[in-house]
Amino acid sequence: MVTNNIDDMPPIRALKDFDSNSGSRFERLIFNNRLLVILACVLTTLVLGFYATKLTLNAAFEKTIPHNQPYIKNFLDHRNDLKGLGNAVRIVVESKKGDIFDPAYLQALKQINDELFLTPGVDRANVKSLWMPVVRWNEVTEEGFSGGPVMPDNYDGSPERTEQLRQNIARAQIYGSLVGTDYKSSMIFVPLMDKDARTGKALDYRELSKKLEDIRARYAKAEGAGVDIRIVGFAKVVGDLLDGLQQMMIYFAVAAMIAAAIIFWWTRCMRSTALVLLCSVVAVLWQLGLVARLGYELDPYSILVPFLVFAIGVSHGAQKMNGIMQDVGRGTHKLVAARYTFRRLFLAGLTALAADVVGFAVLMLIDIPVIQDLAITASLGVALLVFTNLVLLPVLLSCAGVSQKAAARALRAEQREEGGVWKWLERFTERRWAMGAIAVSLVIAVAGFIVSLNLKIGDLDPGASELRPKSRYNLDNAYITGKYSLSSDQFAVIVKTRPEGCLEYATLMETDRLGWMLQQIPGVQTTMSLPDAVRKITAGSFEGSNKWMSISSNQDVLNYAARTASTSNPDLFNTECSVMPVVAYLSDHKAETLDRVVKAAEQFAKEHSTPDRQFLLAAGSAGIEAATNIVVKQANVTMLLYVYAAVIALCFITFRSWRAVVVAVVPLVITSILCEALMVALGMGVKVATLPVIALGVGIGVDYALYLLSIQLQQQRAGATLADAYRHALRFTGKVVALVGVTLAAGVITWAWSPIKFQADMGILLTFMFIWNMVGALVLIPALSHFLLGRVGHAGAKEEPVGVEQFAKVAKRA
Repeated sequence: MVTNNIDDMPPIRALKDFDSNSGSRFERLIFNNRLLVILACVLTTLVLGFYATKLTLNAAFEKTIPHNQPYIKNFLDHRNDLKGLGNAVRIVVESKKGDIFDPAYLQALKQINDELFLTPGVDRANVKSLWMPVVRWNEVTEEGFSGGPVMPDNYDGSPERTEQLRQNIARAQIYGSLVGTDYKSSMIFVPLMDKDARTGKALDYRELSKKLEDIRARYAKAEGAGVDIRIVGFAKVVGDLLDGLQQMMIYFAVAAMIAAAIIFWWTRCMRSTALVLLCSVVAVLWQLGLVARLGYELDPYSILVPFLVFAIGVSHGAQKMNGIMQDVGRGTHKLVAARYTFRRLFLAGLTALAADVVGFAVLMLIDIPVIQDLAITASLGVALLVFTNLVLLPVLLSCAGVSQKAAARALRAEQREEGGVWKWLERFTERRWAMGAIAVSLVIAVAGFIVSLNLKIGDLDPGASELRPKSRYNLDNAYITGKYSLSSDQFAVIVKTRPEGCLEYATLMETDRLGWMLQQIPGVQTTMSLPDAVRKITAGSFEGSNKWMSISSNQDVLNYAARTASTSNPDLFNTECSVMPVVAYLSDHKAETLDRVVKAAEQFAKEHSTPDRQFLLAAGSAGIEAATNIVVKQANVTMLLYVYAAVIALCFITFRSWRAVVVAVVPLVITSILCEALMVALGMGVKVATLPVIALGVGIGVDYALYLLSIQLQQQRAGATLADAYRHALRFTGKVVALVGVTLAAGVITWAWSPIKFQADMGILLTFMFIWNMVGALVLIPALSHFLLGRVGHAGAKEEPVGVEQFAKVAKRA
């Protein structure tokens, strides 16, 4: 007979007194073939460890955007017609000695421009700077229009040519766009391609970032150059994130040492502590090897997954080690103790890991490839813990055993009447304390819910929210925002017509109305579109008279103005004149700003789109971010519904009681509400980086309830009162639940010191959820059990099937 009560298990001291054919077929398969299990795991570790060495770190622009979102579909469909509105970096070269007209500065600018132009992955045809011939000026003269490159063809640094350059900059009207408002800096606009044209491989953002930093460092130190370089753009953000990942390895080591110290402090057994850590590291190694073998890469988001897998592995390993240590302390042989613990906790551990997998796998619902990759890699890692921590660890402990001194200490601690906090926790099984705990929890939950109503979607800070406010990137961004009137936050509405349709009077008038409407929205600095250029060219064609600063109804005038405008700015429309953007330059990319612009643009598109012309949202960095925010907002609710549905289903399969499910899930719900309130208090928005946190907290947090309730219900069904059952659950798994909560928190709190802000945010939120899920489980499970599970096991009470027992029967039949 398989018994689940630890007190009823006889202390078998010799293997000859133990029936090796007892237990389920799965248990016999594992423990009767321990050497084969260990050899298989060693071989798997060697193979996957080899593949892990081939794992690369990178990121891709397209992986961070939701491909199936309508705005993104519009952008991708017309990507080739919207040069300059996709992935690009902006390099500002500042003169430290004077202004941009200094010959030494212009020479340094030319050299920097040439190096960037030849950099792999650069869309060279669309690079813009003072030295690029595509940047042109136009003016009206007595003889008509004249124009040319802003940089004179025969520039030689002389005062005459320098003055000509000054005039050309004024004629080209690039003040505030390619030239700083104080004339002390100029910009090099560098659009990027997704793939390296030479190799056909995806653009290596790490190498590109190194190249940019090399240029920055060399020219900052170069004698005579006298320049300072500032760089912004998605590629630079990713490069800084990838550089910051190297420091994350240090935090991984620190987290491992903290976990080792906590486990050793609890057990005072060196060998079992080492084995728990070893199995968790093996799981991480297997995960990295599989990720590489399946062709995935680690990116700034998924790099956090190995940390979580390690922390989860240590927490489950601690439960197994605790059970074996208590049995060994009673005098049970180490192999028998391992098998007893396997019987008692395998199902609870398997269900808990299944909940963890669900918490990760539900992220696949989010239509953002980088999050889907995180979901896949994390699900793999947690699934592997079933083999390393539920199977390999008990087998290794059955061979190595635990320290007899530590086992005796654990038994004494389990047998003696505990006081302090553990005695205090038992009081929550009493009606007065239970009602107080539930009332306080209700008040906290309501207050947290009211605060969480202010939770925003998207970024709440200027610059790159992924990085620290004082990071080099955000300081560069602040400088550029202050010195340039056209920001890098561009929101573009795509105007689509039939070929040559963008030259039609009606289309230009409607496009002009759209631009005027966008300019009235708070947060929009200015707009740029073909009608703006047509007005200026038309006025110039009539001796510069302001009376002609309009859109003429004469088609010949429009044709001439549009073609002339395209020579100085080819980004105004595509070659067929069937696609043209209306670009709004925003003061920032905060959630409120994007919401206002999106709402107004959507309304205009709905009212003014016709079969002849369509207004499609959206392109530009701000347009892409707005689309991402929309997906995140939709996914936030959907994800929580799915993860809670899955956790409820797993709990019901385990406990077969809706009352037990309520007891297990209520603490998770309260913690989720409080987590959203904490995000509001810390000024965090829901975005790609923080979206997975609540799902992960729910999936991992249910582990506590699974371990506590499994033992509590077993005792109640054996006839124990609720108070006695909970006291026993506290002694057997409750204290380890507290240990697990602290260990998990210790594994992620080190992220708070990461140079990458979103990793620090995730570390703070996960630490909060792990601690509060643990506290909620220890306090609310007995309180809720008083009202919902108090009569389980009493005479006449309805039987409550317990998952461990059910699974034991199923396994025995198998």
